[in-house]
Amino acid sequence: MSETEMRNPNTMHIDRADSAEILRLIQEENKNAVLAIEAAMPAIEAACDRIVERMRRGGRLIYIGAGTSGRLGVIDAAECPPTYGVSPELVSGIIAGGYDRMVSAGESAEDRGEEGIRDLSQKNLTENDTVLGISVAGNAAYVADALLYAKKCGCLTVGLSCNAGCRLDRESDISIVTRTGAEVVTGSTRMKAGSAHKMVLNMISTCVMIRLGHVYENMMINLRPSNIKLRRRVISIVCEIFSCDEMRAVELMEKYAWSIKDCVEGEGKR
Repeated sequence: MSETEMRNPNTMHIDRADSAEILRLIQEENKNAVLAIEAAMPAIEAACDRIVERMRRGGRLIYIGAGTSGRLGVIDAAECPPTYGVSPELVSGIIAGGYDRMVSAGESAEDRGEEGIRDLSQKNLTENDTVLGISVAGNAAYVADALLYAKKCGCLTVGLSCNAGCRLDRESDISIVTRTGAEVVTGSTRMKAGSAHKMVLNMISTCVMIRLGHVYENMMINLRPSNIKLRRRVISIVCEIFSCDEMRAVELMEKYAWSIKDCVEGEGKR
């Protein structure tokens, strides 16, 4: 039995606990999600370095997963364009069963390996691409078979799972295993296992975007002012970088078509 399917000895009585005790038990297990990431840091670093190398040669990062794992990949990919001003194709997500599965469950989809291969083949993979498969148990055929297909296409394959010795661990070029262990509610891996994987995906995409130059100091400089809040954020960032008032910040943005990155480079800040 995989670690994520075992019963948690600390929560055997949870059905008789009050709200305060239930929440305390959940929070104690949440802490273990962070600790599991700490142990996986060398593999996460290796993945980031190799993804950056490939992106500099024109490659993409493609997440693929089923259920909660697939949703996490789609969410992380969707957040890259507004945060870093990159193309939606640079980081993208595939979920078993299609985008309807973002809002409704379809658990059997994870068992259909041929569909994982079919969905991934539509990306027209190149040897510069990275395919990152996400599966808590690490044996979902939809994900694992798709990674084997990606490897045949010359892609870098990264497996993100929670169980050592699973297919993703054995078959990926780089295996990231966050050993979060038994859940508060047995087998409910949307909990701390899902939390750990959400954090890992945040870390990878953020690290890669910083390495590719989409951040100045610790500020987003490819941000697009697509609404009132983001326009104010752009002005605030420019004020901070150039130690100027808002009027001057707006003048600079108008000069550089509201591109902070172009402004930073054009005004000799980088």
